[in-house]
Amino acid sequence: MPLIQVSLVEGVFTPKQKHEMIVKLTDAVVSIAGENMRQVIWVVVEEVRSGEWGLGGEPLTTEAIKAVASGKG
Repeated sequence: MPLIQVSLVEGVFTPKQKHEMIVKLTDAVVSIAGENMRQVIWVVVEEVRSGEWGLGGEPLTTEAIKAVASGKG
């Protein structure tokens, strides 16, 4: 059955935002596969520690991502 894996840097998103991701990602697959599939769609949200995920050779930190999200980065 469908498995959606979401990896996030820790501390960037609130529990409410992560819940919203789960709901909306599930709804997106249901819109394609049909309502009968809702009960078998898995969404896994995992968090990676700040600084242990890199982009372009540079480690990403929680603070750096929050700065980008606020328009200051």
